[in-house]
Amino acid sequence: MAISPPTDLVLDVVRAANPTAVQEAQAKLKANKAAFAATSLAEVGKGFGAAMNRIDMPGTEAGLGNAEAPKRAAEMPDEYRKFEASILQNFVNSMLPKETEEVYGKGSAGEFWKSMMAEKIADEMSQKGGIGIAEQMYSQALDRVERQGAVNATTDENDRSRAMSMITDFEREVLGVGKTNEA
Repeated sequence: MAISPPTDLVLDVVRAANPTAVQEAQAKLKANKAAFAATSLAEVGKGFGAAMNRIDMPGTEAGLGNAEAPKRAAEMPDEYRKFEASILQNFVNSMLPKETEEVYGKGSAGEFWKSMMAEKIADEMSQKGGIGIAEQMYSQALDRVERQGAVNATTDENDRSRAMSMITDFEREVLGVGKTNEA
């Protein structure tokens, strides 16, 4: 019968140890392994920081959305970005891990913190260019206005004076001012 002294000694120590102490030691080993893996990924350039750098790329550069978006992005109202952020929040919330009690807490409070995290991530994504929803909607709104023609056509002085005289005539008629009572 062959023995392996190092492993036999380790197993004898583990068997003699307190079960909670063994679990704590195993948890520390797992944490060290995870930290080493994260450090290794970061050194290679494939860690969390590298993934977050991709958020800086607007959706149009990634091949999403309207190609004309960068020209119109500066003049886009903030409501479009907020709408895109609300849609992205649902996507991000569904992508976050389901077992998050250790990170966010249990019950309603944990769900609340998780949704706040999703909201913040979605808002940052939208601020950095999003996935093109806001640009697409804004472009469609501008196209719709252009197809309908000029909504706010400019008027000249003759049109303004004619409109003011019509308003004045209508006010006189309604209020009865300026009429002479001829009986």
